[in-house]
Amino acid sequence: MSVILVTGGAGFIGANFVRHWRATHPADAVVVLDALTYAGNRESLDGIDGVELVEGDIRDFDLARKLLAEREIDRLVHFAAESHVDRSIHGPDIFIETNVLGTLSLLKAAKAVWLDTGSGRPHRFHHVSTDEVYGTLGPDDPGFSETTPYAPNSPYSASKASSDHIVRAYHETYGLDVTTSNCSNNYGPFQYPEKLIPLFLINALHGKALPIYGDGMQRRDWLHVGDHCRAIQAVVEDGKSGEVYNVGGGAELPNLELIDRICATVDRLFETDPGLAERFPEAPAARGRPSDSLKSHVEDRLGHDRRYAIDDSKIAAELGCRPVRSIDEGLEETVRWYLANEAWWRAVMARQAAE
Repeated sequence: MSVILVTGGAGFIGANFVRHWRATHPADAVVVLDALTYAGNRESLDGIDGVELVEGDIRDFDLARKLLAEREIDRLVHFAAESHVDRSIHGPDIFIETNVLGTLSLLKAAKAVWLDTGSGRPHRFHHVSTDEVYGTLGPDDPGFSETTPYAPNSPYSASKASSDHIVRAYHETYGLDVTTSNCSNNYGPFQYPEKLIPLFLINALHGKALPIYGDGMQRRDWLHVGDHCRAIQAVVEDGKSGEVYNVGGGAELPNLELIDRICATVDRLFETDPGLAERFPEAPAARGRPSDSLKSHVEDRLGHDRRYAIDDSKIAAELGCRPVRSIDEGLEETVRWYLANEAWWRAVMARQAAE
């Protein structure tokens, strides 16, 4: 039996990864280290056995070192991060503290346990990052590759770029076995409702405005979280030490088109399930009106990157990893999940309102 440590494992991508790892590695134990801030939810781990949840901060070096040593952990997958761009614009300090200093604390703990004690135990530190570290692309530019120069444009992306460099330095300087993945925009179950897809879905169900930044033509590559988890597993198990792997969804869309697809999916499901109109009477779809009637353009976000796209040829060629869900399949699956798990997102939103 092996033991894996997942930081931020009660958050969106982390919780999905914990579920994926337990399903594909039933003999492994999983330790989750999560500070349970607004975006971390115990409920996202409900129903999974073989998981120990430790409430704690990744900046706590002594706690991280203790967990690695006492649980005899040999793999660490690092998701824990502040990740909302809007929040970073209004309050950048916590992004530096968590994303930069928190990552450094984990690296120091990993070095202390895996290298300095002389145990010789095989290990891996996998760092989960974002395509936003590369900045923005022009309309005809090729997608971001692993050799694209870093050019972060928001406090969030700058903090992630910093953490990426620190991870690389611990490999080059100390020989720590590390890998990094830079992913495109994720979506799927358990995503916190401040993000675009769950926010617009829940707003549509309640008849609230769908606020579109600027002209809505910012382009993003959309990656279902299940495909992302498969890619992370591939890198953790078979990726080359010290390497970076870009992970994309193969679904580059303008925000406006994505929003139209969300609205169309909601309208179609309301047509086929009369019970939805009873559950969500304020939704336009409950009265036979299109959900896209709620669209409203607002002032664009400061420093808003225009386009992201991923060149995932490296992970496909070296690890045989490609997304298996189309955007339409993944989007309908996601909308259905939120409709079936109303109690989860209502509890999350109630807790946010109370804070």
